[in-house]
Amino acid sequence: MQIQVTRTGGFAGRTLRAELDTDERADAPHVHALAREAVAGGLRAPSYGVPDGFHYEITVDGRTVHCADPALTDAQRELVSLVLREGRPQ
Repeated sequence: MQIQVTRTGGFAGRTLRAELDTDERADAPHVHALAREAVAGGLRAPSYGVPDGFHYEITVDGRTVHCADPALTDAQRELVSLVLREGRPQ
């Protein structure tokens, strides 16, 4: 499974992008479950949360959803954190 996350917004307005390939991961079943739940809870169009908050674009195997702080689900928050921390920067 290919998972991409783009984070925009925030006070500095800096964009972060990362991609995670789950093929070789021991925790792949857990990550796949997070990804399915994150996509199910996302919106098709960009959403805007609070001023200076982060906006996220999550793409899982070609399907893209949007979400924003502070309204991320637990699965979205965990997935975004994992991909941005352990994924390959883009």
